[in-house]
Amino acid sequence: MAEKTLVPETFGPLQGVKIISNGTLVAQPFAAALAADMGAEVIQVERPGVGDVGWRNVGIRLKTRDGKGETATNWVQERRNVFCISLDLTKPRGRELFLRLVERADIWMESSKAGTYPRWGLDDAAVWKVNPKLVIAHVSSYGLYGHPDYIGRTSYDIVGQAFGGIMQQTGFPETPPVRAAPWTGDYLTALFTLWSSLAGLTYARSFGKGQAIDIAQYEAIHRTLGGTMVEYFQQGLVRQRSGNKAQGFQPLDSFEASDGWVVLGAIGEVYDRVVRAIGLDPADPKWQKARLEIESMEGIEFDALLRGWINERTADEVVRHMNRHNVACSRIMSSKEMAENEQYKAREMHVEWTDEQAGRVKGIGIVPKFSATPGKVFRGAAGVGHDNERVYGGLLGLKPAEIEGLKRDKII
Repeated sequence: MAEKTLVPETFGPLQGVKIISNGTLVAQPFAAALAADMGAEVIQVERPGVGDVGWRNVGIRLKTRDGKGETATNWVQERRNVFCISLDLTKPRGRELFLRLVERADIWMESSKAGTYPRWGLDDAAVWKVNPKLVIAHVSSYGLYGHPDYIGRTSYDIVGQAFGGIMQQTGFPETPPVRAAPWTGDYLTALFTLWSSLAGLTYARSFGKGQAIDIAQYEAIHRTLGGTMVEYFQQGLVRQRSGNKAQGFQPLDSFEASDGWVVLGAIGEVYDRVVRAIGLDPADPKWQKARLEIESMEGIEFDALLRGWINERTADEVVRHMNRHNVACSRIMSSKEMAENEQYKAREMHVEWTDEQAGRVKGIGIVPKFSATPGKVFRGAAGVGHDNERVYGGLLGLKPAEIEGLKRDKII
């Protein structure tokens, strides 16, 4: 008899939610992986034999336990709790198996060029025939409709950041625009993908009808620009790069201490606390002028005094002193510093688990923290097609001989 679920134990706020994920790299699969950390059953569909070529190989790699291969640290971190199958959707039998999978799913997420799935006979209408309640999340570079010059264009994180507007504001005035790292545009898109999919699921469960969600990478990025476009449409202002500094007040920047870097921010009344913290009188009109007129002689002098005060002390001394004065301040943390930090340890932000390929690993834990239904790591990331027998046999009820035939025909 076929299994009802792949997840070995119920946990998390998304227990019972079933997601089919067909994307590659970051934007869409990360959305599904976040759901898996919260108890959802997530099946990641990859191409037979090769899998997700990019995310399985991009960046630093670890040796597999058998010593015969490697797996990327990105994959280890971001595909845990996910069940990996292979399936060729270009073949009729592959499409048949896919429809059987989505028939039992709540959400189907995919990332592709517009028109890819309709070309295979898997448009939304065809999928809804087998599962009318299914929520479908389409993730693409520029969306499923719009100006013909853009539909079907490819994109990567840096392209989305450029077109979406965040890159124009990232960096310093005297340098070329800089991408926000690591892969910030893709991660933003993933967050939009997950929340909108769960919103669609809420509707489907209330009204018994699924719907499609059109998530354009550049639009997810663009939505995070704050008042940028209001400023342009209302006043004709075009925001430019300003480094780490805020526009129109100080201090908000990165500052070099004697042994590292810190960031410090002060808005409104907090400014007076900074002035007092470095031994100056906040009632002095000179320093009140420096607060807002940052390019004035007084503003430049205050910035120089603050930087000199910080530079004479260690980063930890600055952070402790400023926080005692209730001023937001932090060391700019490296991997080593985060690993050793007492706050990260107290909240168990870094946890160990067993990766299916690399063995025992340690990485980022579960975010956020739920009080009654916490998420967890119940298994590590797996190789291409690792869960074929479990899914096709356990869930769909295929016999071992059928599964072998699918392998032989390179359908899975």
